[in-house]
Amino acid sequence: MTSSPRRPSGRWRLRASAGKRQATASPTRRASRLGIPAAGLALLVTLTGCGGTGTGVRTDHDGRSAAVGAHDGSATVSAAPGTTQGRPGQASSNSNSPAPLPGLGPRTLAEIPDNARQVVLVTGRGKNSSTSQAVLYRRTGTGWEPGATWPAHNALKGWTDDHHVGDLRSPIGVFALTDAGGLLADPGTELPYDQGHGFTINGTGFEGEPLAGSFDYVIAINYNRKPGVSPLDWTRPLGADKGGGIWLHVDHGGPTQACVSVAKQHMQELLRTLDPAQHPVVVMGDAASLER
Repeated sequence: MTSSPRRPSGRWRLRASAGKRQATASPTRRASRLGIPAAGLALLVTLTGCGGTGTGVRTDHDGRSAAVGAHDGSATVSAAPGTTQGRPGQASSNSNSPAPLPGLGPRTLAEIPDNARQVVLVTGRGKNSSTSQAVLYRRTGTGWEPGATWPAHNALKGWTDDHHVGDLRSPIGVFALTDAGGLLADPGTELPYDQGHGFTINGTGFEGEPLAGSFDYVIAINYNRKPGVSPLDWTRPLGADKGGGIWLHVDHGGPTQACVSVAKQHMQELLRTLDPAQHPVVVMGDAASLER
């Protein structure tokens, strides 16, 4: 069964642009509500989830069904302002960069856009490992300033340069972060934020851990997706075989299918810190691959 990509309904809140914050119609931040189309309801039965198998009200988080938010992986980041193509792809010139980010080789550094001022660096323990660490870096006049180091999970089987649906590996590369959402209300992000029941997840992960709450907060990784839409949009520019729905989301205590997960408080911090005017990106992969 196939389904054409849907556009998120409800109020899709557009935030700051050109380095200036736009005033909202209300003094409080309002999250948009996303309706689930009738065509999608028939598919909201079996959940694989970014963390494993289980039963819930969402579908396979790996792109293996056409339901809302198929969430596993894809190939390269879609072309958009502030993005680069994922590995392998077109490198951008970075000759004017400040002190380089630690652990990154010339090939990886070249993929970071010149206008990026925020980098979430996710470094995997090994090519076949599901454990990693994440650090948020801010670019200042003197170089890259690191934040705290957070424990993280990636896909069950590790990392890959050529992700496909169901391979249980996270894609290696540099990807823009432009859109967010979650089951819970907007915690105070400058990214466009979509709140709705489409982010509900149940079932268990690969290690038997409960998946409930994993999508309380998510940030879409621009990997085979259309920027500027809800993370639940399943448009796949490179085709379904390359997967889609790669997210940063709340850690559930075990490996994911292709996403990167960190603790809930760290997701809140990311959401409150990432600023579209700073062109945030995620740099992700195992340590050896990122050193290239």
